[in-house]
Amino acid sequence: MVERIAFRGRTPTELVGLGGEDYLKMINSRERRSVRRNSIDYRALLQKVERHIRDRSAKPIRTHIREAVIQPSWVGIKFEVHNGKEFRPVYVSAAMLGHRLGEYAHTTKRVLHSDPGIRATRGSKFLAVK
Repeated sequence: MVERIAFRGRTPTELVGLGGEDYLKMINSRERRSVRRNSIDYRALLQKVERHIRDRSAKPIRTHIREAVIQPSWVGIKFEVHNGKEFRPVYVSAAMLGHRLGEYAHTTKRVLHSDPGIRATRGSKFLAVK
């Protein structure tokens, strides 16, 4: 069976044709407020995205704005989101609509603990270091 990707019952092609206000009614209130407030940085990102779409550029859009809410016109665009150390690639798909860019560029790595050090007993692995 083929997976049908939809956001609140609408396909990605239907969402691209939606106006801004119609899309805002479909997302959660926290994201809606964020989009409506439109900080200066957020407006600059929107202009970059519009320019990217207009020029049909294949180059990814680099941004530090992790709190930007993903919009329907961004589906299919590749971003590079800063995670505090480096830019992580994020390819926007229809399943990401309504989420924020920063959710897909993780800031921490998985912690892998190793064995105890040299001349340590097996039990010293469990002692608190003070």
